[in-house]
Amino acid sequence: MCNAQLMESSSGDAPRTLADVLIDQDYVTEHQLDRLRSEFEAKKSSQRIPGYRIKRKLGSGAMATVFLAKQLSLDRLVAVKVLPKKFSDNTKFIERFYKEGRAAAQLNHPNIVSAYDVGKAGDHHYFVMEYVDGRTVHERIKKRRFGEREAISIIKQIARAMQHAHERGFIHRDIKPKNIMITSGGIAKLADLGLARAIADEEAAKAEMGRAYGTPYYISPEQIRGELKIGPTADIYGLGATFYHMVTGRVPFEGKNPSTVMHKHLKHDLLPPDHINPQLSAGCAQVIEMMLAKDPVDRYRDASELLEDLDLISQGEAPHYARQVLDHTHFTAALTDEVAAPAAVRRHDPREPSVFDSPAFTVVLIILAFSVLMNIFLLVWVLSRT
Repeated sequence: MCNAQLMESSSGDAPRTLADVLIDQDYVTEHQLDRLRSEFEAKKSSQRIPGYRIKRKLGSGAMATVFLAKQLSLDRLVAVKVLPKKFSDNTKFIERFYKEGRAAAQLNHPNIVSAYDVGKAGDHHYFVMEYVDGRTVHERIKKRRFGEREAISIIKQIARAMQHAHERGFIHRDIKPKNIMITSGGIAKLADLGLARAIADEEAAKAEMGRAYGTPYYISPEQIRGELKIGPTADIYGLGATFYHMVTGRVPFEGKNPSTVMHKHLKHDLLPPDHINPQLSAGCAQVIEMMLAKDPVDRYRDASELLEDLDLISQGEAPHYARQVLDHTHFTAALTDEVAAPAAVRRHDPREPSVFDSPAFTVVLIILAFSVLMNIFLLVWVLSRT
């Protein structure tokens, strides 16, 4: 039928294309056809990437299409991310694309997807990276939530990846379930450094100030506010939101639109994860709540503190830092009789000297004990005389 209509139109004044006929006959929609054209162009261009043979498409998004390919020189499978042709003249997108490649190239860690190559083929820019044969945390959550032990194992691996990146001066800024891959062997790998930024890059920080960069369900309050100084604690918040989603099956805050969700990150109290999943241990819930503290000062200061607590709760022990937040808050509230005090109390650092460890406190304690003993002795003596 399509051939007949094409033949008929070819003899007229306004010849029709196959695309026109397919749309008229309701075989495809214009949107589907545009998507097919885009994928075809990307694949056609990617086939010409020197040194690589494209095998199949792995996935696509608004920013790029990813293909499975073979690197001919080393005879290994790789993932090739190709920037769509429509962005080939957009300097902003191109710079962000290459920035991802440069950031990934400076990181070398078993829990971070490795970068191999970056370049241009025809009108398309490409980024070659390690191929991870597995699925994302997001794909797994859609089927069922994670058990506590399995979730802790994955979060620990990504915390190590974060620690490596932070020590080399980078923050990820977009940690979420879709950016965590899990191999068939259970190895977790942090991917997509598209929003990664050097912590010391003041020029980029000033250029981005006042704008929110990140994914609404997992973005930190300081990122929402577009603050000038965004540090490692922002990644800890994103990982905390991911942890929460993994063990509860729900994101920390929901809403009808991104604006509503981000407002809740800023203003609404977090529903404790163990209220949704009663099977969670108290320690696990405390760690997640500390990771999701709205004020960065109340979160773990770095990944090493987080890893220490994760190691403890994975062994069934109480967390070190998260527990101190709760204990110190309750102790302060008891002294001041202010039930609302917890939000205003600065958390106690276990590494700082405590008043209870001072020699003066020990001396006072001894004097009090001696005084009590003397009073008891005098009481006994008086009673024995009567």
